Amino acid sequence: MQVLHPPGWDKPKGYANGVAAEGRLVFVAGQIGWNAACRFDSDDFVAQTRQALANVVAVLAEAGAKPEHIVRMTWYVTDKREYLARGREIGAVFRELIGVYHAAMSAVQVAALMEDRAKVEIEVTAVVPSS
Repeated sequence: MQVLHPPGWDKPKGYANGVAAEGRLVFVAGQIGWNAACRFDSDDFVAQTRQALANVVAVLAEAGAKPEHIVRMTWYVTDKREYLARGREIGAVFRELIGVYHAAMSAVQVAALMEDRAKVEIEVTAVVPSS
């Protein structure tokens, strides 16, 4: 994976402006903060983020991919202020489940998600390097 950073640009924090990679593409649909039985264990934003990221990791594993293979990530959140206010907690969960790396990332506030209790939805694209 090659991080794309144009000369003279300030370095982004926690993500990359772009990524180039070669290999097997893995697309993970938006994962929300419910468990394998499609039930929410919590309405807490950080707890739902933890579960959504764990769900992403589980789907990646089905393709033989790991978190370090993620090249693109999109977050949909229902409350931008809570996302920003709880950034340290979210960052800790992210590092625990995904690790420290820089993928191309976007975050968007939306009016609602398809599941009424969902507060966050995360989708990813991963590239597993060719052997």
